[in-house]
Amino acid sequence: MASTFRLEIVTPDRKFFEDDVDMAVVRTTEGDLGILKNHMSLVSPLAIGAVKIKKDGVYTEAACAGGFVQVRQDKTTIITDSAEWPEEIDIERAKRAVDRAEDRIKSSHAGVDVLRAQMALDRALNRLKIVKRD
Repeated sequence: MASTFRLEIVTPDRKFFEDDVDMAVVRTTEGDLGILKNHMSLVSPLAIGAVKIKKDGVYTEAACAGGFVQVRQDKTTIITDSAEWPEEIDIERAKRAVDRAEDRIKSSHAGVDVLRAQMALDRALNRLKIVKRD
C-alpha cells in the first residue's frame, strides 16, 4: 500500500506544484500542521510561512503567502496568492521590500496602512528565510 498522497499547490497565476508526496508541513494560523496520507479531512487558513514537502525521503521548501489548505484522505490542496521556490526568489527585491515595509511601519502619518505594511514585511522576511535555508 502506497503511503503517498496527492499534493496540489495553486496560485492565481499557475499550478505551482502537483505530485504524489510522502508528507507536507504547512503553517496554519494556529501553528504548523503535518499532513500524511489518510489525514483527517479539514480546511484551515494558512499563515505566511514555508510549505515543506517530503518526496522520496527528500525535503524541499517553498515560500507561501498565506491562503487556505484543504486536506482529504488522498489529496491535499493549497490555494495561495503566491508560492515560490528558493531559486525563484529575487533576494535584492525581497530586501528592498523589507526596507519599504519597515519604513511604512515606522511612518507616523495618517495615510499608512500598518496592517498591510506588516503583512508585506512578513512576506518579504519569509522569502529571505526560505532562500537562506536552501
